[in-house]
Amino acid sequence: MILASLISALRSARHVVVFTGAGVSAESGIPTFRDALTGLWERFDPGELATPEAFRRDPALVWGWYEWRRMRVLQPQPNPAHLAIADLARHVPQLTLITQNVDDLHERAGSEDVIHLHGSLHRPRCFACAREPAEPLPAADEPEGGRRLEPPRCSHCGGRLRPGVVWFGESLPVAALSAAFKAADECDLLLSVGTSGVVYPAAEVPHRARDAGATVVHINPQGEAPGSNREHLLALPAGKALPELLHEAFGG
Repeated sequence: MILASLISALRSARHVVVFTGAGVSAESGIPTFRDALTGLWERFDPGELATPEAFRRDPALVWGWYEWRRMRVLQPQPNPAHLAIADLARHVPQLTLITQNVDDLHERAGSEDVIHLHGSLHRPRCFACAREPAEPLPAADEPEGGRRLEPPRCSHCGGRLRPGVVWFGESLPVAALSAAFKAADECDLLLSVGTSGVVYPAAEVPHRARDAGATVVHINPQGEAPGSNREHLLALPAGKALPELLHEAFGG
């Protein structure tokens, strides 16, 4: 049962921020970063493959793993939560979508101008000059067990392309983080969906919204009751809570 006050808050909101984490992608069947690896990768901790040092040491191993991951995230389809978020943009004056996920399921569901705090598997850049390639990476069949794969070369400087994600030890992209904080400071309603809220600095986004006076709704089956009277918990899967919230607020 969704509180009438939350439905009213959504109906009257002028600027809504949706902040998503791994739980949203998991409902489409995308494994989380820490799920057990198989095949070539089973002897590696993911943290050992997600650093600039690992790429310098063995670029073919790291690029092969990320291409294996990229092909895996192309297979699942957007779930009802992704579709509801895209639909919500049609019902509110302004919506800002911020995600910690590195897949493209929000875009495939129809969302536009997504702020990717942790980068994207689909937007590599040069390890040397940081330019992105002019053409998107092609889809390819990667072996189930994975393989070593030499990275493509940058057309500008000849350096190796690297995955376009934020690795351990790297800072979040300044422009994306700045845009996320600005939206959180200015919104009047924030939906925090499928995120544990423990990975900083991204986890600061809902806190900033709350501190600026916004209503914050946490949608997480494993969520804990918030301590602020401006925060609320919907302990439901995102694919159930979001369509229900939209239906109650806007009908259809």
